[in-house]
Amino acid sequence: MCGRYYVDEETAKEISGIVMSIGRELRLPGVGDIRPSESAAVIKGDGQDMAGDIMIWGFPKYDKKGLLINARAESIFERKTFRECALRRRCVIPAKGFYEWNQNKEKYSYERSEFPVLFMAGCYDLENRFVIITTEANPSVSPVHDRMPLIIEPNELEDWIFDDHAANDILHKTPPILNAKTEYEQMSLF
Repeated sequence: MCGRYYVDEETAKEISGIVMSIGRELRLPGVGDIRPSESAAVIKGDGQDMAGDIMIWGFPKYDKKGLLINARAESIFERKTFRECALRRRCVIPAKGFYEWNQNKEKYSYERSEFPVLFMAGCYDLENRFVIITTEANPSVSPVHDRMPLIIEPNELEDWIFDDHAANDILHKTPPILNAKTEYEQMSLF
């Protein structure tokens, strides 16, 4: 699962540079933690080109009580809520990293050391709302949580957004190993 992610100043500059290089200037909503229901930058298709946009994180639930913020990669085409979005409106959510909490409520942050921007797979609806696609956690995240965002490599951005066959392959891949850190970890005497 991914319930919060973050963008720092350096990453915001990188995201702005990426968006400018693929089309137009995009005014980012700001830096810091991004929570469900907040506006955030995404990269999506615009005709034949990629473009940056600002969207809201989360699809309203049918009962209008709460938001759906994640979609499982393994069943995304089986769920009516996500099927059309995953087929026709895929996007990438750029971030510095994301957070997960373990059973003891300890917060861990996850980042990639080799890239300044972490690209998470997503899809969006006709109301410009997006969800983050999650997959089974790899060994760097599994000690804390059993789910994690599906990570897109920088050279896969266009394939994810435009190529249906490649996107299907990406949905089944194992994400790269990430760096984990926590400010506080419960100590055990035994």
